Amino acid sequence: MPTLDFACFESLAALRDNPPRDGASPPPDIVRRRTLKSVLALLAAAPALLAAPRVAAAASKHINIGWQKGGSLAVIAARGELQKALASRDVSIDWREFPSGPVLLEALNAGSIDFGVVGEAPPVFAQAAGVDLVYVGNEPAAPHAEKVLVPKDSPLGTVADLRGRRIALNKGSNVHYLLVKLLDQAGLRYGDVEVVFLAPADARAAFERGSVDAWVIWEPYAAAVEAKLTPRILADGTGAVNNFTFFVASRRYAERYADVLSLLLAQIQSEDQWIKDHLAAAAAIVAPQIGVAGDVAELALSRYAYGAASLSDDVVRQQQKVADAFFELRLIPKQLDVAAVVWRPAKLGDKS
Repeated sequence: MPTLDFACFESLAALRDNPPRDGASPPPDIVRRRTLKSVLALLAAAPALLAAPRVAAAASKHINIGWQKGGSLAVIAARGELQKALASRDVSIDWREFPSGPVLLEALNAGSIDFGVVGEAPPVFAQAAGVDLVYVGNEPAAPHAEKVLVPKDSPLGTVADLRGRRIALNKGSNVHYLLVKLLDQAGLRYGDVEVVFLAPADARAAFERGSVDAWVIWEPYAAAVEAKLTPRILADGTGAVNNFTFFVASRRYAERYADVLSLLLAQIQSEDQWIKDHLAAAAAIVAPQIGVAGDVAELALSRYAYGAASLSDDVVRQQQKVADAFFELRLIPKQLDVAAVVWRPAKLGDKS
């Protein structure tokens, strides 16, 4: 803020220190000079006074948040309570929708967003590609929220039957890791199946046409296709994967605005509790986003777990297993250290 010019006060001090004698007025030329000096001083001070509100406004903070349809942030964004809570702390939000985690993290890398929500695999692929991200927090494991679907009249009965079959999935998403683990448990190698990389909308079209034998997909897309096509669930993540939901941020934003991220995570935790306690109301928000009935949206939401928290040591270890599995399959080019990119506010400046 500019420094105020105190010349006008100096002029008044001169009158105080040298008062006119016997109540006489000072000579007119002195009055004119002192008046002119005071006016000029006030004019000089005016820009500083006018600039003060603008400086205060510039101190406000902003965050761009990426979200995906059908998840907790989709509900939270629509409710508006998070925006109110952050606005009370002088933080504004812009919400930006993405069809999947990998695309969201591309935007994070480009600087289009500062914070977002993804599954287990996307941050692994992103870290391997050099995206400067940090894990801010996670929601609990939700193995029921992703699965392998096959047509209702498919001859396939177990994961082992997938040998040689065409399987659609979104590359680098949480379901990518689900397939890796399910194949391993069934005694199959990743190369024993033909993986077809398709975004959710394209994968559904291919599944409906019968051009793929199976589709590995997450909620709410799974519940939507279950309601319309009544496919069979060959397997879900139970006993194979955790399927954590992760909140991630750019390291640059985290280092500059750790206080905003702390506030944001606390508010998401509060909103998650609301979703858990009001699934039907949350489903009414999600249903039109994904074009399904309220009961279908409620089913999708019920398959997730809620309660945002900072990553525990166990969650970090589990995520390291995901990274190691992709490296062993040469799906990522280098070994990763997940712990090195976990958000620890006191240590964020110690970038390795």
